[in-house]
Amino acid sequence: MSEVKVNKISPRTNCGTVTLGDSGDTFTIPSGATITNAGTASGFGATGETSWDTTVKTTGTFTATAGVGYFLNTTGGIITVNLPAGAAGSSVAMTDYAATWQTNNVTVAANGSEKIGGIAEDATLSTEGQSVTFVYVDGTQGWVNVLDSTSNVRGSPPYIVASGGTPACGTTCGDYKIHKFTGPGTFCVSNISPTPANNAVAYMIVGGGGGGGKRGDSDGAGGGGAGGFREGTTSPIVPYTASPLVNCAGITVSVQGYPIVVGAGGTAGDASASVTNGADSTALGLTGAGGGWGGCGSSGPKIPGGSGGSGGGSSGGVGGSQGAGNTPPVSPAQGTNGGLGGTTSPNSPPDASGAGGGGATVVGSNGAVPAGAPGGTGATTSISGSPTAYSGGGGSGAAPARPITAGTGGTGAGGSGIVYIRYKFQ
Repeated sequence: MSEVKVNKISPRTNCGTVTLGDSGDTFTIPSGATITNAGTASGFGATGETSWDTTVKTTGTFTATAGVGYFLNTTGGIITVNLPAGAAGSSVAMTDYAATWQTNNVTVAANGSEKIGGIAEDATLSTEGQSVTFVYVDGTQGWVNVLDSTSNVRGSPPYIVASGGTPACGTTCGDYKIHKFTGPGTFCVSNISPTPANNAVAYMIVGGGGGGGKRGDSDGAGGGGAGGFREGTTSPIVPYTASPLVNCAGITVSVQGYPIVVGAGGTAGDASASVTNGADSTALGLTGAGGGWGGCGSSGPKIPGGSGGSGGGSSGGVGGSQGAGNTPPVSPAQGTNGGLGGTTSPNSPPDASGAGGGGATVVGSNGAVPAGAPGGTGATTSISGSPTAYSGGGGSGAAPARPITAGTGGTGAGGSGIVYIRYKFQ
């Protein structure tokens, strides 16, 4: 057996091709020898194996090389891959680089009239995180997908990742993020923690405040009840200074979108409009009921205060009645009852005052003669990043008007509701 020892084999011309042996020849690599690849290798290994090209392909069209796998990034648009001419055992592989194939697809086109899976038509890859390997078999089936992964295995952050609403307390508040909703929206959770306890979120949900009642000829109107106040947190995970009404069990979220509805305040009673309750606010499967309307005075039968998150105060005069709070009932209670209006006055003719609407923590005050009455006190919480009172009842008659904060009832239209969601993000 002859032996040739050289340091380098080169083609006769620059960039030429060197062929080792002829078809059917066998080359043996002895035990202990090492072959180092510093270029691009293709066609090595078992039938159907591929070498990966780590130059990421983006938008446009390109022709694949047999024996090569490609990372395809469709973030900026669709990609078309033209398969090479089929030869038995040739392979081409592709993987979703940025997990965007579900948005911008990949089109796989066979060469000429060749087939993909037995059909002479293009194939579409549209699954997020998909990886595929095609091997050319024969003229009947053409390119066959022999390895298809849709598991989309990726590293994930160790905490909740979510979007929706507007940020409160700046973008972050220490290790926590706070989402504020003052109108309809969606709290979109795109990632959860592998530690189940870290998936608990704190929440505050306040319904719209009830509208204030209409004054009669001599009887004062009742103040609107506050919107229902719902708060919950798991303090070891999401600590802050909560209200006395907090539920110590927060809500555990999963990867999905949570629709948010924020209730509008009720309309006030006047010559052209009927008084109404506030609208409900909903989030995370919970509801803060709208506040009850304030009772309306009349020379005939009185219109009682409405029931709701907190009850509306009754109108003045004999026969007025207040609305019930915590309607429908939940625990902890989402609100209190309205107050009872005054019934007599030293004035002539009698001038009876209405009562205040119920607040989240304190019932509405009874009517005092001849003055009106303040609404019940709301609940103070720091879920937004600073101590703020919500769900105060509306005052009645001549009582000084309370500030109309979220979910506050009123002698006019009720204040609209609000929703906060707070969670640990780092």
